[in-house]
Amino acid sequence: MACWTWTGEGVLVERTGLRLILIRHGETEWARDGRHTGRTDIPLTELGRLQAMVLGDRLRGRTFVRVVTSPLARAFETCRLAGVAGDAEISDDLMEWDYGAYEGRRTAEIREEVPGWSIWRDGAPGGETAAEVGARADKVIARALTATGDTVLFAHGHYLRVLTARWLGLPPEAGRLFALAPATIGILGYEREQRVIIRWNDRCHLVLPSHVWAEQGDLDVRVGDPSVGSGDDRSGPGRGEAPDQQTSSTSDLAAP
Repeated sequence: MACWTWTGEGVLVERTGLRLILIRHGETEWARDGRHTGRTDIPLTELGRLQAMVLGDRLRGRTFVRVVTSPLARAFETCRLAGVAGDAEISDDLMEWDYGAYEGRRTAEIREEVPGWSIWRDGAPGGETAAEVGARADKVIARALTATGDTVLFAHGHYLRVLTARWLGLPPEAGRLFALAPATIGILGYEREQRVIIRWNDRCHLVLPSHVWAEQGDLDVRVGDPSVGSGDDRSGPGRGEAPDQQTSSTSDLAAP
């Protein structure tokens, strides 16, 4: 994929192969229950572990210039179970939003005390503002821009939504527009010189048989290309019936 950027002299120059692959960690008990999970280091549920392993089918055989993960266990364990933790870097800049006094609480509970409260607008007492999360995301993006291939980020729901807003040149608060489920994949990249979302909230690996992801090219869809491996009716290897062990349904792995 050809990417372009403006130099300081106003010249449009080509950049090649730069994309950010965003992966939200698998399910946790608090994520399942709608509780704000910032710096509390809780593990994946059994379902979350299964989701992470299925994610590995999407990543297997790919070449990434960098793999970076949040140090929090739910993100790092997703990275490990997906099979790409061997060369992974750990970065505190990928940690989830610090919710301060609202850690572990549900939005409905908080709004009983603070009517109309929104993490995006109001932040949290003793925690971070959207601008502070955005500043961390900006640092991650700046480093990713020095690469010439795919950078994979294993992180958290609110954080990745802020990072996506900043990638698009939007204020951090615009992350409220990008819903993101556990164990999903997003891809940020370019269309010519324009930064764009190539994929978002992609959870097909949780509901399709694993042989689909063995086909090379799935994560290599370009803007404007037909969708590959996103819910179509392709059959198994050789377009015949896939082996039984591959065609067993994974619909029970779908995130709630």
